[in-house]
Amino acid sequence: MPIHPTAIVDARARVAESAEIGPYCVVGPEVEIGARTRLMANLYLEGPTWIGEDNVFFPYSTVGVASQDLKYKGERAETRIGHRNRIREFVTIHRGTQGGGLVTSIGSDNLIMVQAHVAHDVRIGDHVILGNSVGVAGHVIIEDWVDVSPFSGIHQFCRIGRHAFIGPYSVIKQDVMPYSLTSHKPESAVFGANSIGLERRGFDKATVEALQTAFRLLTRAGLNTSQAIDRIRAEVPALSEIEELIAFIRASERGIIK
Repeated sequence: MPIHPTAIVDARARVAESAEIGPYCVVGPEVEIGARTRLMANLYLEGPTWIGEDNVFFPYSTVGVASQDLKYKGERAETRIGHRNRIREFVTIHRGTQGGGLVTSIGSDNLIMVQAHVAHDVRIGDHVILGNSVGVAGHVIIEDWVDVSPFSGIHQFCRIGRHAFIGPYSVIKQDVMPYSLTSHKPESAVFGANSIGLERRGFDKATVEALQTAFRLLTRAGLNTSQAIDRIRAEVPALSEIEELIAFIRASERGIIK
C-alpha cells in the first residue's frame, strides 16, 4: 500500500491495500481505513475509528480524538465515517462519550469544509454539507441532504431535519424543520421552504408549493403551532413530506425555530 515514509502507522491499525497515507500522517491503534481512502498529509487519527471507502481527507485534520466534554473520563468510545466523504483542511471530529451513546457517526457522500468542528456524539447522515468554520456541538443530529452555510453554530442536542438549508452566520438553538430555509437576520428564523435545493433534487412543483404553504401557516399566519398544524391538515395536500414535517415538529424536544 502507498504509505509515505514519514507517516507513522501503528501496527494495530487496519489499512486497506489500496488506501493512501501521505506525508507526516499519524494513524493510531484501532483505526480501520477502507479501500481507496486517501489521507493527503499531516493528519492525526486515533481509534477506535472506522473509516469506509473512497474518502479524501485534506491536510491538518484530526479524527477520533478525545471529546472536549468535561464529563468525558476516558471511556472507550468510537468514531464511524462512511464512504465517499470529503473532509477538508483543519476539520476536527471528536469521538463519542458515555452520555451520548459512545459513538460519533458521519454517513456517506458528505462535504465538511475548512475548519468545521464535529463534536462528540454527533450523528450526521448522508449528502450533508457543512460550510467553512461551522461549529456542531455535542449530541446534534443532522439528517440527510442538509446544507449548513459558513460560520454557523449549532447548539448541543439540536436536530436538523432533512433537506434543510441554514444560511451563513446563523445561531441555531432549537430544532430546524425539514425542507426549511432558516437564516439569521438578526435572529434565526424560517423564510419558507428550501425551494431551490428541493428543485435541484427533483422535487416536483406541487410538493414545493405545498411545503411553502405549510411554512406560511407555521410562521406567518399568527397561529400557535397546534393551530398551524390543524390548518395544514385541513388546507394542504396530505403528502409524505407534509406528514414528515408534522411528525418532526411533534417529536421536537427543544422546540422548533419559526
